[in-house]
Amino acid sequence: MIDLSVNKAVLEKNAGKARERGIVVPSFAWMKDPRKIPDFIKEKLGKTGLWDVDPANLCRVTWKNEPKESGGLFGGPNFIELPPKLTGVPARIICLVGKFFPTGCHKVGASFGCLVPRLVTGQFNAESEKAVWPSTGNFCRGGAFNSRLLAVNSVAILPKGMSRERFDWLKTVASEIIATPGTESNVKEIFDKVHELRAERGDVMIFNQFEEMGNYLWHYAVTGNAIAEAFESIRGKNGSFSGVCFTSGSAGTLASGDFLKQQYPQSRIAVGEALQCPTILNNGFGAHRIEGIGDKHIPWVHNVRNTDMAIAIDDNDCMDLLRLFNEDAGKEYLVKEAGLAREQVESLSLMGISGIANMLCCIKYAKYYELSENDVVATVLTDSVEMYRSRLAELKEEQGEYRVVNAAADFARSLAGESTDNMLELTLRERRRVHNLKYYTWVEQQGKSSEELDDQWYHPEKTFEGVQKQVEEIDALIGGFNDMAGLKG
Repeated sequence: MIDLSVNKAVLEKNAGKARERGIVVPSFAWMKDPRKIPDFIKEKLGKTGLWDVDPANLCRVTWKNEPKESGGLFGGPNFIELPPKLTGVPARIICLVGKFFPTGCHKVGASFGCLVPRLVTGQFNAESEKAVWPSTGNFCRGGAFNSRLLAVNSVAILPKGMSRERFDWLKTVASEIIATPGTESNVKEIFDKVHELRAERGDVMIFNQFEEMGNYLWHYAVTGNAIAEAFESIRGKNGSFSGVCFTSGSAGTLASGDFLKQQYPQSRIAVGEALQCPTILNNGFGAHRIEGIGDKHIPWVHNVRNTDMAIAIDDNDCMDLLRLFNEDAGKEYLVKEAGLAREQVESLSLMGISGIANMLCCIKYAKYYELSENDVVATVLTDSVEMYRSRLAELKEEQGEYRVVNAAADFARSLAGESTDNMLELTLRERRRVHNLKYYTWVEQQGKSSEELDDQWYHPEKTFEGVQKQVEEIDALIGGFNDMAGLKG
């Protein structure tokens, strides 16, 4: 569970710094329902850009931002529904949209869930410590951004092979940037750098999304509620919630599936990974190009015992569809040959590479379970194509101009051709196998105990279920912090 013990002396210092900077920390209740945000903050947001480094944007850590670059307030959850002409399945696939968070990615939420409990308890000293954000890309972007908004110095750690857009933007907000060897599959190298920093520096606190239960809790409470609200808005008379499909990454988003199973007990949770690195599916390893998802380990925050299916996605399909959805010839093909409306085609730019992988997981899931037009499957679009313009340029240089014939081939192979291969229903025995893989990373390498690992399996009331019940306690601490800072409105 999340440690919520209070260091009063440091807490008072943190609150004093918040008072000086005019920082108001939003509660989980505000993030779930932004109508509760005080009017004086909404007035400021009316004059603030979505990506502005302004403390008011802490209150835009929600799925319900008005989709505007500047001055937007709030509405319902941002999501799109994918047309069957695109997916090839009758099931309804809905996707929460991450583009309309500050930084253009929902990872500002996961990083908020990790940092804020430490800040409002005084466990983290905003004056003397730096927040270290190790990730394969978007989490360290969200962490660096939230750190700036909360007047905290930050260290961003990510593989040097990630997209240029990530590094260019980080230079504007992070106090330090450390590039580790490899690409999105090289999580071990990130962990090694974290160990090095812990040993050499006394001014850092590590926020490792793969083990921080604040990541789990934010998605359980906020993303889970947003998906449920999106589903209810399109449910109709006969709609049935079938489940969620997410590529693993840090596994934080999978926590929303735990919430949704409690609301819709018939639903399932499917976890995706790259076929080129099938850790869950086949205890495998390798490298891949689905930026933003980690692999070769099972995250500590993954509630494996509650996961129903593993799905492997070919990264070639993701890269082909990135071009299909964003090149002019591809978009024209989708309109003229596939029969999509122009507006539907333009909305596909809301998918980054991992978002495309999530969509493909949903398609395979719908085909496997033979879902009907009454069944709804949900996923998230972590970020948008804006983070991958350089990748499109690289693909053009490698493969040449994108033409109609390429579009037709990619549509047939990577969409219509998606099948039910490389999928595995997780029986209890299979779930235990996957859970046991945590031992090699977390017990042997990262200092967890085998007793802690067993607690995740045998005593969820001490771990995942216990964390789920901490929302109100954290909200009370946030409220107390804002009272101390004198800025709650």
